[in-house]
Amino acid sequence: MSSSRDTMLARIRTALAAGPAPLPPAPDWTAPVHPLLPVADLAVVFAENFQRIGGEFFYCESLVQLGATLRSWLAERLPPGQQFYVWEPALQDLLRQAEVPFQAAEVDFRAQAAAGLTSCEALVARTGSIVVAPATASGRRLSIYPDQHLVLTRPTQVVAEIGDALRVVQARYGATLPSMLSLTTGPSRTADIEKTLVLGAHGPRRLSLFLLEDDAETAA
Repeated sequence: MSSSRDTMLARIRTALAAGPAPLPPAPDWTAPVHPLLPVADLAVVFAENFQRIGGEFFYCESLVQLGATLRSWLAERLPPGQQFYVWEPALQDLLRQAEVPFQAAEVDFRAQAAAGLTSCEALVARTGSIVVAPATASGRRLSIYPDQHLVLTRPTQVVAEIGDALRVVQARYGATLPSMLSLTTGPSRTADIEKTLVLGAHGPRRLSLFLLEDDAETAA
């Protein structure tokens, strides 16, 4: 009767006689990691992923609809005695046309900054993220300090992947890149303490995005 040692050695000899094991097939390093997103539906994919991670999404076909939606939002969400700050001139012009009240100056910002509206560089459909840079009049503070961050953007700003968003930024600024880029994916959250999820610990507690059609200024 063969021992366990003999059995093991016999298996080793059989394996050696069969030659080296075949190598696994080489991966295709050029293949995409994720399935390609439908180019025609990038805005829809973004909206779905943005809401899935806790963002509030509002679609506006015209300035009239934007005005009505924003006024309703402010009536419901802006605490008494607090301000809605908007510092970018282009956004201020749009809100004036839409008849939405806002605070254009930095008066009492630290004490009254319950909400702030900014633009963005790009929207990433894959992750539902917003790319924000301080290279506007909003600077760094308006997207971080207020408890509620609102973003006004357009469908043409939606791209498929993070890499696409970075290429948009590079094409826009060239060699003079912004001092930082923020890839915002949902409201600020942390679960560092006892695995308890807390919103607003390191930034805005609520993130709301208003997607305004590119031809909204001419829409009826």
